[in-house]
Order: sequence, then structure tokens, then C-alpha cells
Amino acid sequence: MAISERIHFFRNLRGMTQKYLGLQLGFPDKSADVRMAQYETGSRTPKADITAALAQVLDVAPEALNVPDIDSYIGLAHTFFALEDIYGITVSEADGELCLKVNADKGKDAAEIIRMLAAWNEQKAKLDAGEIDKETYDLWRYHYPKFDITGGWVEVPSQELSDAMIEAFKDRLKPD
Repeated sequence: MAISERIHFFRNLRGMTQKYLGLQLGFPDKSADVRMAQYETGSRTPKADITAALAQVLDVAPEALNVPDIDSYIGLAHTFFALEDIYGITVSEADGELCLKVNADKGKDAAEIIRMLAAWNEQKAKLDAGEIDKETYDLWRYHYPKFDITGGWVEVPSQELSDAMIEAFKDRLKPD
């Protein structure tokens, strides 16, 4: 799916008009909707700074907008082939069904993919079991890895904040 389609998808998901989104990005009132229409039709491609701003306004990770070419079966097939080359992901059969398999022997990158897939599987299982709702699941997916606590991706406070908190609460800390 091209970036144009992802922008369109997330804009509609958020219930925004093209004009509203363009205005949020700082485009002039007269051209805000035209500019967004150009991005959504693919006649213009947003530069990195605009993509980052779009992600912020649409409340998604920038990576959620930049996805490989999966607009056609051939493009998708070549995306899978690239995944095999880079990460050792291959197709296999299990229980009579085709599935993708990560070759852990491929190295560090394969291990990271396995961790990512395990985290995704965990969130999907929670959705299926009713432990989380679709909105929470989508929040996790569209901001990955920001809210992922399974793979060590969680943001931690800065050392300065940690030091300030220790200083503020030092009278409550138990002595060693």
C-alpha cells in the first residue's frame, strides 16, 4: 500500500477532512485540501518533514505511513522475497496451511523479527479473548513499538527525570 493510500486510510479513520488535515499541517486555507488531495492521489509525495508532521496529526508512528509496495500481488510477492533475503522469512506448510516462518539461524535480525511477531501475536490473542478492544489493539499496531512492553521497546524516563524524582522523594525512601 502506497503512502498515498495510508494517508487516506488514517485520515478517514480519524474522521478528518482533507482540508482539516491540511490546515493542521500548516498549509494555507486556500490550498490545504488541494495539497492533501495531491498526497492522497499520489500526484505528490510528502517529504520526510511532512510525513513526520502527518504522522503526528494522524496520531500514528511515521513508519505506519511508509510501507512497502503491496498494492499488487506481484509487489507483495517481491516484498516477501525481500523479507526472505533480509530476515530469513520463508514460506512453509504447517497443518495443511501455508504460513510464513522465521529462520532463527539467520542472526540478530531474525531474532528481532521473532520478538516482534511474538508481541503481535500476544496483542492479537488479547483482542480475540476480549481482554482488549479493537481501539486498543489498533493503538498498539499503529504506534508500534511505542506501546510494546514485550520486546524491551518501552520508552524509559530520562536520567534527569529519574534523578529529579529520587531527589523529590528521597525523604520517603528506605535507607539501605
